Order: sequence, then structure tokens, then C-alpha cells
Amino acid sequence: MASLHKYDVLIIGGGLAGLCSALHLSFHNVKILLIEKDTYPHHKVCGEYVSNEVLSYLNSLGIDPMSLGAKSITDFEISNKKGSLLKAKLPLGGFGLSRYAFDNMLYKAIKEKVDVIFDTVESVAFENNHFSVSTLSKQQYSANFVVGAFGKRSNVDIFMKRSFIQKPSSWLAVKAHYTFDFSDTTVALHNFDGGYCGLSKTETNAVNACYLTTHKSFKRFGNISEFQKKVLSENPYLKHFFKEAQPLFKKPLTISQISFEQKQAVEDHIFMLGDSAGLIHPLCGNGMAMAIHSAKLFSEVFLKVFSKEEVNRNQMELEYTRVWKETFSKRIQTGRSIQKVLLHPAATTVGFSIAKQFPSIISSLIRKTHGNSLK
Repeated sequence: MASLHKYDVLIIGGGLAGLCSALHLSFHNVKILLIEKDTYPHHKVCGEYVSNEVLSYLNSLGIDPMSLGAKSITDFEISNKKGSLLKAKLPLGGFGLSRYAFDNMLYKAIKEKVDVIFDTVESVAFENNHFSVSTLSKQQYSANFVVGAFGKRSNVDIFMKRSFIQKPSSWLAVKAHYTFDFSDTTVALHNFDGGYCGLSKTETNAVNACYLTTHKSFKRFGNISEFQKKVLSENPYLKHFFKEAQPLFKKPLTISQISFEQKQAVEDHIFMLGDSAGLIHPLCGNGMAMAIHSAKLFSEVFLKVFSKEEVNRNQMELEYTRVWKETFSKRIQTGRSIQKVLLHPAATTVGFSIAKQFPSIISSLIRKTHGNSLK
């Protein structure tokens, strides 16, 4: 076993939440290690639309997504599987940026400020008020605090025996980039039997298509191409898209066993960020902003006590749990409710009928799944 490396904060996972928390803390003389399994840049299964609620916070960290050519998104549209379409303005707006570019931009911002290693975490132990973390390459690290930013589903969840990971999940997601004539300013959500597909432009002018579906719906066809032709294409908007769009990936990216079960914001003394703490349904289009916002919440809680000689860990954990719930729990609950409606054909029909008569309902629902601009 290699010698023990000691840190103030060890972050497991180099997605948006992990990278933003590392960058935030790096301005305050915190000794940080970030462990990420994949080198940058890389694509991820993601909707790639970000609410402008986090734009000012990113700017405060020295990050300007628009400098990469991110698309400014102002409009939202949603269709049911029969092709009935509703449109609305996004209250705050947002931007479209690939995870390939976004994560890499954040990595470049931190790589000279914090230690980053590319490895897989195999164990995390907490004893005598300190953590020891071991990796696949047989390295061992010590830290006063550990942050879990490992996403929707990870081997860390498995060896921690988190409650949600014990329950089978019926959801899988598919994502790819395409060449297609699509508005720069629109994010669209098109429903189909058993799921929904989001479309939006990225900085390369590629359209990101990312959809969520149930295993029950997918397994009847066995492959992505047939599923898209037979199920997604029942929606006329998706039929046109998958007929005309030219794929830019050799094959789509997939992730399975996505769980929307409730998670804990702090578990085994690990502070959970982003999807590790709780997953909002992708139909709400706000998971990336929530991940970034959670990094801000944790960083602020941590920095309040970091300089003190004696740290009350229990008080920190309670405070982070409180602010996390206060900030996100209602959004996640609203997302669950919206998903139930969209996956129930009769309820969707009624919902669309009401929304056509009262268009302001759409903007109201968007506000309930998004936050205010961060300062």
C-alpha cells in the first residue's frame, strides 16, 4: 500500500457538482483532492440544458459558459405522444452546453489549484473523525471530510449499501448528438409511450437528444434503433427528428438502473452533492443547475467552520441537510408529480387541455422546478 496522502476535503466524482465545489473551495486555502474515474474531456448521458439561475454563480468562480459558444435558450415547448404541442417562455432562460465542453472547462480551471487523480474509489472508511479512501490502483488517501459527487449511480453507492441501490429501478436513459435543423433558442420535451425525449442545441451546433424510458417499454424491441422507430416515432415530432437527423456518435451513450428513490443529503458522514443527494426527473430539465447549486450550498456550509480550531461535524451535517432540503425537496416532489401525469395517457390529455386554456400554468410549473438567480 502506498503512503497515506492527507487532505482537508476529498471529492469523489468529477462531474459538475464535484468540479464546482473543488473550484469554490480552492479560493480559500483548502487542501483538496478530487478523484474522477474518466479523463477529460468525455461525454455523459445528460440533457445538456442549464438554467440561468446558476450563471452568476459560475461567473463568480471565473467560469463563463458563453465563452465556449453555449446557446442562449429562451423558449420551451412540450408535446404529448400524439403531437399536441404547448409553448412557453422560460422565466429565467438557460443555456445549452455539452458536458464534453462544460466539464472540461471546469477541470482546466481547477487542475492547477487542487490535486486531481483519475482512478476508481474502492472503499471509504470513517474512523476517529477522519476518512481513509482506497482506490483501484491501491492508493490510499486520508481526509477530514469527504464529498460524494459520483452521480446517479455508482459503485460507491453499492459498497455503502445505500437504501435506494438495494431496490431495482425500471429506468434507463439514452443520449446522442445529431446534425439537425433546430432552433438555437429552444429546449423541447417530446413524450412517447413510456418516456420522454429532450432536444436542445449545444455549442457545436449539434442537437443533443436525450431520452428516459422504462425497461418495460424498451425490452420489447431489444435495440435502440428499433425502439426509436417503433415507439419514439409515434410522436410526430420525434418521428421527423429521428428520420432526418444525422447521428454524430458512433453509437448512443446509455445508463441503466436510474433511481428516483429518495436519497440522503449526508450519509455515513459523506456530504452528497448533485444526483448523489437526490435526482430531479430529467423532464424538469434542471439537474445540471441543481448539481452546481448543491456545490455552492456545501462550500458555504464548509467554509463557515473551516477556519475554526474545533469543528462540530454533526452541526455541519445538520446544517447542510437543512439547506439542501429547503432548496431542493419541493422541486424534486414537483418533478415526481409532473412525471406521473406525463406517463399516464389520460392525465396527459387532460393536462394538455387545461394548459392550452391557461398557458400560464406551464411557466408556473417551470418556476416550481427551478430556483431564483444565485448571487
